Amino acid sequence: MTRPTALIAEDERVLRDELRAELEALWPELDVVAEAANGVEALWQVERHAPQVLFLDIEMPELSGLQLARQVQHRCHVVFVTAFEAHAVAAFEHGAIDYVLKPYDRARLAVTIARVKERLASRPPVLDGVLAELAAAARRPDYLHWINAHHHDIVRLVAVDDVLYFQADTGYTRVVTADGESLIQRSLKELQAQLDPARFWTIHRSTIVNANAVAGVTRDLRGRVFVQLKARREKLPVSEANEHLFRRM
Repeated sequence: MTRPTALIAEDERVLRDELRAELEALWPELDVVAEAANGVEALWQVERHAPQVLFLDIEMPELSGLQLARQVQHRCHVVFVTAFEAHAVAAFEHGAIDYVLKPYDRARLAVTIARVKERLASRPPVLDGVLAELAAAARRPDYLHWINAHHHDIVRLVAVDDVLYFQADTGYTRVVTADGESLIQRSLKELQAQLDPARFWTIHRSTIVNANAVAGVTRDLRGRVFVQLKARREKLPVSEANEHLFRRM
């Protein structure tokens, strides 16, 4: 019996590896024939391997997930992978196979796999209507309001308004509030796309700060700029490329 085949298109290596591991655990018969880190590479892999299923991140460099889906919609079933729930719901309601939300939830992924299996015998659907809805949703900001963060063995629901800053931490992101710290399994790059840029400023490649939490800025003897917070003592370094954010302070 021929094994079903799939391609994973996701630009974040950690998330790509995690999705592959989850698929191996939940759908051992599935043969992941290739992976891709950008849209152009994914298109080439579809041409080369002709997978039956494409797990496709909506936010992809070089060629977006939506652009790629337009080109391959007749050739494979598409499962949209996204951190934006508004995108995912739109895709599901308008007839795409299904969606996977980041960070991955095993129970939700199991439901997705069951639905994909049911549709493998049918021809891939036309996605023009779905893609139009997704493109419209992408133009409407849908900023993050709540985060599920891990603190030791406890999962905390953290209001984004209460976050002082986010900081990259070896495959995770630290979520720092006035009363403590937690970890989330999302990259800083992924978070940046979900946060209101008017309030959350990228001050360094590893740090995003809540502008409302900033008390002021200082310079050391070498001229380096640091952010002082209202509710915590640590000072956050500001890269030279982002010093312009504080010139009016």
